[in-house]
Amino acid sequence: MMRSDMDPYRFRAGPAPLLVSMPHTGTHIPEALLARMTPAAKALADTDWHLERLYDFLVEMDASVLVATHSRYVVDLNRPPDGANLYPGKDTTALVPVDTFSKEKIYLGIPPAEVEIRQRIKTYWKPYHAKLADALATIKAKHGYALLWDAHSIFSVVPRFFEGRLTDFNLGTVDGKSCAPNIGKNLLKKIKNYSAVLNGRFKGGYITRRYGDPANGVHAVQLELSEITYMDEQPPFGFREDLAARLRPLIRALLEEFLRAVPPASSRQSPRPH
Repeated sequence: MMRSDMDPYRFRAGPAPLLVSMPHTGTHIPEALLARMTPAAKALADTDWHLERLYDFLVEMDASVLVATHSRYVVDLNRPPDGANLYPGKDTTALVPVDTFSKEKIYLGIPPAEVEIRQRIKTYWKPYHAKLADALATIKAKHGYALLWDAHSIFSVVPRFFEGRLTDFNLGTVDGKSCAPNIGKNLLKKIKNYSAVLNGRFKGGYITRRYGDPANGVHAVQLELSEITYMDEQPPFGFREDLAARLRPLIRALLEEFLRAVPPASSRQSPRPH
């Protein structure tokens, strides 16, 4: 049985109708599992580094925040539990990855068998998603709707997934299906002095697709940031406060715009009286 000395997530509730999810920031790997991994895996290069520090204004915004504690190498919380490829025809890493973004092996020996994969889903994947669903339900019950922002980041150059240097801001609304009309376009218009795209290579992963349900008052947006905008992309992957100081106000402005995008009454449900 897979055991860990750490809870699979940290959660802080806030009074605003906004929940920010960070499923790939975790760096913890249980000791027994770490012993089976290669030096390339132990470097944790594919982590969404420093997002909590970059988004340090969320308390001031009264947002709820859900943060994964374990590395995506343990299990990828932004993949469907059946392991289906979210981008058919394009390369991607698995629900339980066996190689890094650079196609380096994660395991010294035989990769996890199906029984171990199922256990990791039970131990780490399901608790995170249960909390995510519960938090959204709580927000919707209070406000009549809920806003989900799925926060991600990735190296600016990853030939496995895209050509050349990645756009700085990559907004995903699953081609407009995960939120009310015009939310994505309005967010895109707010981005100045950085390159930006809406529904490009990163249209939204499993979380955005699974929980974004605008017809029922839940609106989801994914932001995939190029890490070159706020950190060093070489080990030890240091945070660059000089870059972040310029970037952070824009991210906050996007979230404030998202909060202003109150959906029309036809897609909201009124909170039940107590």
